[in-house]
Amino acid sequence: MNRMIITAILCFVFLGVSQAQQPATPDETPAHKYFTDVELINQNGEKMRFYSDLLQGKVVIINSFFATCQGSCLPLNQNLAKVQEALGDRLGKDVYIVSISVDPTVDTPPNLKEYAKKLKARPGWFFLTGAKENVDFALKKIGQFVPDKQDHLNIFIIGNERTGLWKKAFGLAKSEELVKVVESVVNDQPNTKQ
Repeated sequence: MNRMIITAILCFVFLGVSQAQQPATPDETPAHKYFTDVELINQNGEKMRFYSDLLQGKVVIINSFFATCQGSCLPLNQNLAKVQEALGDRLGKDVYIVSISVDPTVDTPPNLKEYAKKLKARPGWFFLTGAKENVDFALKKIGQFVPDKQDHLNIFIIGNERTGLWKKAFGLAKSEELVKVVESVVNDQPNTKQ
């Protein structure tokens, strides 16, 4: 009996020591833990990890939409097309646009690719879909989940993951005003004060 107790104690000690000696990986930042690497699929059918591929170290403009929307989606995304033009060559380098469908069962990669063509989306603008539970999870993490796709928000989330600055902007505002908000987020510098 004493031998079983000693063996059990040694097992717990061994497990505790081995877990304590495992170093934290660099991708286990608070942001990575929060957003996670839930898998989404872009308009080209490529799998993308939400945090590691789309957000980590980037300045992003995020919106939610659905391609068959007859209301505000097209004007919202046309506004993003104007922002894309204002960004010029910085799109895909300094700033990325992340458009997440609230209707992933209908908005398949081929449908999103067609939608992206209509907007003349350039590399650096991702139209995302995926398994409904994954899309819903990502939308919840950014405060954009709605149970009914018709109730999607007309808000852009503009964030600089590197510095932690996140802002919201009305997606139907004048594109010039949106560009100013994007510029303020791009130009944010990390706080180096200790």
